[in-house]
Formats: sequence, structure tokens, C-alpha cells
Amino acid sequence: MTDSAAAIHVARHGDDESRAAVARQPDISPELLTFLSADPVAEVRQAVAAHPGTPAAVARLLAEDANAEVRRVLAARIATLAPSLDTRARTRVTRLTAATLALLVEDTEVEVRAAIANAVREMPDAPRELILRLARDAAMPVAEQVIRLSPMLTEQDLLELIADPPAPATRRAVARRPALTEPVTEAIAATADTPAIAALLANPSAAIREATLDHLVAGAGQHTSWQAALVRRPRLPANAARLLGEMVASHLLGVLAARSDLPAELTQRLRDQVAARLAAEQADADGEAELFYAARTGDRDLLLQRLAEAAGATEARVEAALALRSGRAIAGLCHSAGWSAPLAAEVQTVLGGLSPPEVVRPTPEGRWSLGEAELLWQAELLEGLPA
Repeated sequence: MTDSAAAIHVARHGDDESRAAVARQPDISPELLTFLSADPVAEVRQAVAAHPGTPAAVARLLAEDANAEVRRVLAARIATLAPSLDTRARTRVTRLTAATLALLVEDTEVEVRAAIANAVREMPDAPRELILRLARDAAMPVAEQVIRLSPMLTEQDLLELIADPPAPATRRAVARRPALTEPVTEAIAATADTPAIAALLANPSAAIREATLDHLVAGAGQHTSWQAALVRRPRLPANAARLLGEMVASHLLGVLAARSDLPAELTQRLRDQVAARLAAEQADADGEAELFYAARTGDRDLLLQRLAEAAGATEARVEAALALRSGRAIAGLCHSAGWSAPLAAEVQTVLGGLSPPEVVRPTPEGRWSLGEAELLWQAELLEGLPA
């Protein structure tokens, strides 16, 4: 292969864009690629790193380039050769390329290692050692795509990742892998890794034993993220659906009642529960309308009286709670009165005199932003105040 005089002239004297263009020419010689690999401009060296004709020795040097993007581009190309690489190969070129890949997979920059993972994640014949190294990477942009997609990972590999996760999110990545077997799902369910279990339940292709599912449903009262996944899970056993119907929020109860794979009797029961919930919530809303009006018109006396009555406390104790000027304390008091989170926010402003940043506000769905345990604890603290 012989370079044209024009190409050589541009490589030596052209502007940055022209030199990069020469490096991208499909018929450029290895000699000119070698010359351009030392170019002071990173864009030119990136073009050399991406070129399939770049000599193995030059690629090895570029693997230690100061520019991370050069190394990333090189990693993406070299990784596509992974199935054919062997450090024990008889040819020097193959051994050198394998050594280059081994160097890049240990690169300090996540994007360089992620480029390798992206190239090999679905290869059925990638080197097993490489796949295991990437799967155990502490950076999830690297590990997750291999854990979820590589056909090289065995059931035992996945169990080892669950037992000894290199990063907090490793189990979550395993839980999202398609077609998980029962031993793997059992291992995830046996951990205390709440996000991983939520991801497992949201994985429709994961095989989960009915006994395991029942166990997770029983614990879902404390984990709303589990509930959302469970009510949408394919092939949900009737007993699990029945238990969920007693604990989930109204919007999830509606999802559960809309399923078409449950026994007719259970479906009707769930629909009746939805109707009853809606009626109760409407009644609560109607009952609070007067209190919202009092809050918005500044009727402090009416609010104080009704709060004391509903919370089963004297007005003196309520006043003592308000004097704490604590949004959490007032929220706990309103919760014990059975009032809604939006009404509690109004009470904090009107009765507590709190500024907007001090108010404990409801979630966008109008629910309590504090947990049930926190609200109960706040109410218990107030019992020690003067009556």
C-alpha cells in the first residue's frame, strides 16, 4: 500500500481537520498511521485508534495515550476482536493485541472500560476471563451491561455476584437479567437488598417460586416499591393478590382489580374494595373541606378546637406542641388526628406560624412525605407535653 504524495503532504503540513481526514482514509498505509499516531491533536490520534489498519504495536502505545477519548475509541475497536485474541497465541500481533485489550480493561477511566463492555456484552464467544472481569467491575456503567446481557455468565457466576457483590448495585443488575432461574431469584430474595428485590419483582421473565413470592408479598407492607412491581407481575397467584389487596394504596388497588388473570370472585372483591376506598376518601375530603376553608381564611380558633378533638388532646397540649415550631411535630399531631398530609401543611402555616421552608409538605400524590414510624414517634413525643 502506497500513500499518495498529497496524503503525505497533508499528514505533515495540513490543518487539524485535514490530518484527521487522512487518518480516516480506508487505504492509508500502516506507516502513515504510525506517523499520525504521534500527532499533537487528540482528534487525529482518535482517528488512528479507530482505524482497523493501525498496527498492533501502535495500538499498544495508544492504549496509554493521555487522552481518555483516544483510549475509549481504541477500546471499542480492539474489543470487537476479543473472540480471536489469546495471550498464548503463536503470532506476535495477536499476543500484542490481547495485551492491549488487557491493559485497556484495567483503564482508570470508566468510559474506556464501558466501551469494551458495550462491544462484548452479547458475544457468545468472548473470552470468559474478560467477561468475568467486566461483570465484577465496581463501576455499573461497565458491569451492568455485561451482567444483564452476556450469554457467557453461568448460573453459578450470577450466584457468586449475589453472594459477594463488588458494588452496591451489582445485585440490582443481576435482578434485571432476562430469564433468571429459580435458584438465582431465591438468592436475591434471601438478601436484605430492597432495591434488588424491587428490580427482581419488576422483571417479568424471572422465575420466582410461589412460596418465595408469598414471602415477599408478606414483607411488602414496608416496601412500596415492591408493591408497585407485585401488582403488575405476570401470573400473580390468587393468594398473593388477596394479601396485596389489603395493603396497597388506592391507585395500586385499582391496577390489581383490573387484572384479567385472577379468579372472578377475587376480582369482584377487589373491585368492591376499590369502590369502598374511593367512597371513604371522598368522605374524608368532604369532611376536611370546612377545615381547609378555616385554614385559608385564618380561622385559628376553629382549627385549634377541631385538631384537639380529633387528636384526643386538650387545647393546651396542642398549643404546647405548636410552640415547638416543629413541622414534624405538627405533622405527627395531624396524622394522629386522622387528617390528610395537605391539610397538615396548611395547619403548620396557620397554627404553627411556620415559614414555607419549614413546612413538612405532602408528596406530589398528596400523601405523607414522612414515614409511618416517624409520624407515630412524633405523636408519642407530644404526649409528654403539658396537658
